[in-house]
Amino acid sequence: MSPGLSQLLIAAIVWMAMHLVVSGTQLRALIVRAIGEGAFRAAFSLASAAILAWLIWSYGAAGPLQSLWVTPRWVIVLCMLLMLLALILFVGSVTTPNPTMVAGQRALKAENPARGILRVTRHPMLWSFAIWAGVHLVMLGTLGATVFFGTFLFVALAGMPSLDAKISGRGYIGWADYAQATSIVPFAAIVQGRNRFHIAEIGAWRIVIALVAWFALIAGHQWLFHIPMWSFL
Repeated sequence: MSPGLSQLLIAAIVWMAMHLVVSGTQLRALIVRAIGEGAFRAAFSLASAAILAWLIWSYGAAGPLQSLWVTPRWVIVLCMLLMLLALILFVGSVTTPNPTMVAGQRALKAENPARGILRVTRHPMLWSFAIWAGVHLVMLGTLGATVFFGTFLFVALAGMPSLDAKISGRGYIGWADYAQATSIVPFAAIVQGRNRFHIAEIGAWRIVIALVAWFALIAGHQWLFHIPMWSFL
């Protein structure tokens, strides 16, 4: 195993441990009892930023490592379109009060907290990260990208049930009803008749913001990474 791959794997394991063990188990409660909620959030944010910088640096230093597959052009186009969906989910997640986010208990006090993008999934931000990671893993097809983006994909997918369990354990009033009216898997609650899809609640302005960001990111890949994404369309 090359030194570059070893360091990338170590950084990836630390990132996963930070989010799935430190934050996603009873270890979090133990630390909070020792230092307080505010101090934990501050320390966790600083540690996450440092580990993220290490992970990004390790990925760049390791390089592609090895080509695992060549992605067909039509798959790349499909991945680019999926990134638009990821951006819609992300914009919706940061502009809609969500009981799964920090201080989300207040969102449960709304008359109907399961609105807008939350009718689609109660974890729109994590799904946006999962789609982003998945499409880049598929498009690049290298060992380095598989480790790097696979790390984010795994943490995002594993984080959804972990986050649900953590919030459920806190006994928030209204959480059980909210969980019943929403789903982890996109559109599952709608298909099962536990909710209804209202495109108007998502809002045209959110879709416009996502479209603008999508075009900007496609154009930005040429400048940042020397990858002419427009050439695939």
